Amino acid sequence: MSGHSKWSSIKHKKSATDAKRGKIFTKLIKEITVAARMGGGDPDANPRLRTAIVAAKNENMPKDNIERAIKKGTGELEGVSYEENIYEGYGPGGAAVYIESLTDNKKRAVAEIRHILTKSGGNLGASGCVAWMFDPKGYLVVENSAVDEDVLMEVAIEAGAEDVREDNGNYEIITAVKDFEQVKAAIDDKAIPCIDAEITMLPQSTVNLKGKEAEQMVRLMEMLEDCDDVQKVYTNADIPEELVD
Repeated sequence: MSGHSKWSSIKHKKSATDAKRGKIFTKLIKEITVAARMGGGDPDANPRLRTAIVAAKNENMPKDNIERAIKKGTGELEGVSYEENIYEGYGPGGAAVYIESLTDNKKRAVAEIRHILTKSGGNLGASGCVAWMFDPKGYLVVENSAVDEDVLMEVAIEAGAEDVREDNGNYEIITAVKDFEQVKAAIDDKAIPCIDAEITMLPQSTVNLKGKEAEQMVRLMEMLEDCDDVQKVYTNADIPEELVD
């Protein structure tokens, strides 16, 4: 079971109890704004913006919020200018941590990320120290109660998916980045609801954490995801399911 899928399972479980919709919206708005700034405000001509809008709709973000974020990115509305940065390091037990940041203050962001890692028994590393351990992939999640496995498998694989697997009551669909949109479209065409759809970083192998190290790793990931300057965070840690039961 991949570190990403394990952490995603934890996040999906916790989303039912954590009142963090506002913080999720803030991160999504940042991504939409930056995507529009870099590639223009037309989703048909901007793959990154299309993916960001898909993620926003999966979180039930109102259409007006999405449109305002696009206009801030294109300069039609005044907005904050965000800088993209990647930070890499290690968590408890030597697990790799790959962090995507969007911030209006790089010094604040790196100081906060370093503090969180150190506080949680990890450390910030040099650029490239863990990036090689991850591969960019398309990632979609469907609840197993929403569709028959054979039906989903046929739809996804015919559309170009690399793998469909079951994990923690969900089906996970893995695609190459270039095939993500067509697989998502094929699933949508069959009216199969996705509870997650994103471009992600999947670990090539995992580090099995138990006991105190696993608990520290969960806290580390939660603190990083709660940081306003952190957009997304990935790990190759395999964390015991009972920590979130």
